[in-house]
Amino acid sequence: MSDLLPLFPLPNVVLFPNVFLPLHIFEPRYREMVSDAIAGDRMIGMVLLRPGWEHDYEGRPPVYSVGSSGVITHFERLTDGRYNIILRGLERFRIVEEDRSRTYRRAVVERLTDERLAPDDRGIIRHLRARLESLLAPTVAKAGADVINASAMGDEDLINALAQYLDLEPLEKQALLERSCLRIRAESLVELLEMKIMMSRTPGTSTVAH
Repeated sequence: MSDLLPLFPLPNVVLFPNVFLPLHIFEPRYREMVSDAIAGDRMIGMVLLRPGWEHDYEGRPPVYSVGSSGVITHFERLTDGRYNIILRGLERFRIVEEDRSRTYRRAVVERLTDERLAPDDRGIIRHLRARLESLLAPTVAKAGADVINASAMGDEDLINALAQYLDLEPLEKQALLERSCLRIRAESLVELLEMKIMMSRTPGTSTVAH
């Protein structure tokens, strides 16, 4: 990562490592951010805005400190200066300190590496993967997971892709991103989906992971 990573804060988007994210860039400050990124290392950090961001969106409202860096793999600059870009998630990070010298936000960040898996974790993850596939089988098309070819994906890529592409609340996705290793993220995703299925059978209830 660069010493200062450009930050793109949004209220409803969480990026996971090795998952693709299409974005339409129209605000002047973020057009500048994309232009600078394209001229440099093409890196952008996606972060989720904290609740209450509406009161200061044009400023620098608080964001969750954990996000994910991404590299611009494709871009299209439109005639009016807007951009269509595709980001590929790279790695999780934690914001250490923000820089205020540009119109857009930048930060010093530290990489977050997943905790090392224990010897029996791979077997547990395979079991969790099978459970996820079973939970999603009845509604996989409706959930928007038709973009995922599960059989061709490794465990980590599949779990991260499901966490990003499924119709989950932004705070639920943020909670999954902050999990410390793949096994815990998979366990949390299974628990979340099981809870949602249970809640769907009880009208008027909802759940958000914390």
